[in-house]
Amino acid sequence: MKSFSKMFLFSAMFLGLTAGSASAQGVAHGRVTRKNSAGGTTTVGGTAAKGPNGGAVVRGGAVATNGQGGVAAAHGSAARGPNGGVAARGAETTSNGQGQGQRTSGGAFKGPNGAQGSRKSSTQVNDGNITHQGSAQASGKNGSVQTSGSSQRTANGQTSGQRDTTATGKNGDTYNGTTTYQTGQGVQHSGTCTNSSGQTIPCKQ
Repeated sequence: MKSFSKMFLFSAMFLGLTAGSASAQGVAHGRVTRKNSAGGTTTVGGTAAKGPNGGAVVRGGAVATNGQGGVAAAHGSAARGPNGGVAARGAETTSNGQGQGQRTSGGAFKGPNGAQGSRKSSTQVNDGNITHQGSAQASGKNGSVQTSGSSQRTANGQTSGQRDTTATGKNGDTYNGTTTYQTGQGVQHSGTCTNSSGQTIPCKQ
């Protein structure tokens, strides 16, 4: 089973090969399933397509099971628009079939006008306890934004979480905010704004 990073890289490389070598629009599919040495099956498949104006997309994935109820899956995709924008994403999920599992995912894009961004997240499950972490960022001609956060949910239903956000406008004004949540206490939020000189200014509603 390919790891998330390998599947993600495979998709991006395959897109480049497909888009660069194909001379006409079209779609190609492939899929195969076979038994594996762990007592389960492994299925691998993919799709590649190219449009008449130069856009292209490719998707690939694999799922493997074992004889004890465990499952591992990975998939990745990448796309290129006719105007030069590109995007890719991928994810990996595993479960042992006994209450433990995890999922990792990520993605990135770049537009033809210079806008770009990325995100990543991970979730772990352990006997009913769930922990999640994630972050994202994007930037363009009008500014940039970054977020990061985490959350937890226990087997008895208690939930808590926090998200931090930083946004900067094209004129240099910056917003920094934090939002938290906890069962029994509700949502709490705080935030400050500064100008390009670092002086505190009122935040626009």
